[in-house]
Amino acid sequence: MAFKKLEEIEVWRRGCRLAVDIYKLTKSADFNSDWGLRDQIRRAAVAIPSNIAEGYGRDTDAEFNRFLMIARGSCTELRTQIYIAHAVGYFKKQTADKLIDECAQIASMLSGLSKYLKKSSISTKKT
Repeated sequence: MAFKKLEEIEVWRRGCRLAVDIYKLTKSADFNSDWGLRDQIRRAAVAIPSNIAEGYGRDTDAEFNRFLMIARGSCTELRTQIYIAHAVGYFKKQTADKLIDECAQIASMLSGLSKYLKKSSISTKKT
């Protein structure tokens, strides 16, 4: 495992910050009346760092990698929900664009970490 503790993982920290941002942004009156989208967008946001943490806690690179890809899927789900929230008027364009960009960056970081884990796993296997 490449990290000694969860808090060292930058993509996990960014995922946590994104989830907090989503919670703050979905406290508006609009979202309170649309509890379905509000709850779904919050679940997707929380799933990103949660899956990173769960995979890290599994203590194998293969399991960690599997959960990184689940987190990446949640990131893509969240992007979709942000587009929808913007389209129905819950997020201003500037806010939506910022959130979508952060999702894209996190997804890219997750892919990069996954590739790193795969390479390091291959290079440490005994032949």
